[in-house]
Amino acid sequence: MEREIAIQIQGLKKEYRLGVINGGTLQRDIQSFWARLRRKEDPNTKINSAKYGKNEKFVALDGVDLTIYKGERLGIIGKNGAGKSTLLKIISRITSPTAGTIGINGRVSSMLEVGTGFHSELTGRENIYLNGAILGMSKAEVNSKIDKIIEFSEIEKFIDTPAKRYSSGMYVKLAFSVAAHLDSEIMIMDEVLAVGDLAFQKKCLDKMGDVSKEENRTILYVSHNMETIRRLCDRCIVLDKGKIIYDGEVEKAIEIYKNL
Repeated sequence: MEREIAIQIQGLKKEYRLGVINGGTLQRDIQSFWARLRRKEDPNTKINSAKYGKNEKFVALDGVDLTIYKGERLGIIGKNGAGKSTLLKIISRITSPTAGTIGINGRVSSMLEVGTGFHSELTGRENIYLNGAILGMSKAEVNSKIDKIIEFSEIEKFIDTPAKRYSSGMYVKLAFSVAAHLDSEIMIMDEVLAVGDLAFQKKCLDKMGDVSKEENRTILYVSHNMETIRRLCDRCIVLDKGKIIYDGEVEKAIEIYKNL
């Protein structure tokens, strides 16, 4: 029986021009521009970070070909700067590729950073409805799931408090609960579970395993914690310098990663 494809990626490439403005907010861009005019240190760069000329380029992804099937739990591992987060941002339509094609069969819910997809001025409850609307769900559909979302999140006491007052752990708890319970066929997680406590991390991994098996959802999971990769994933790729250097069995992928 032919397996149904969830994500099809061909020749995916992403280049960034280094040493240019447009790296953050307008205020920070103006600060950086003014500092360069005066030949001063950029107040928005990290200490000891590398300096780049305007015409230098950084290739974050370099010709990635990848087919992900419906119901798979794919681990994505690699050293910092290997291209993991860039790949997930392109799949989540947060950024666009420089070259290549990507086909997605299903709705995507993603947790790439703490607070992603939340409006800080809205309450937790209002953000649940907002995320449901983004996925194309009606209010009635969200109503049918909201009690389970709130219960799973463990923040019932604060669900009607503006999200700007949430700690990073509370953000993660509610964001994961929303992603796990609303109607998306593809779930994308990028290291955010590391913010939560160990008990909740275990609860999340169990939930992801359940929705993958019971609802045939596709899961893409990035982590530097190899135990969570072992526990959740049934397939794993290793990224290095923007290229996939291994695609297959989880233990073999971890072995390759450790020897990079």
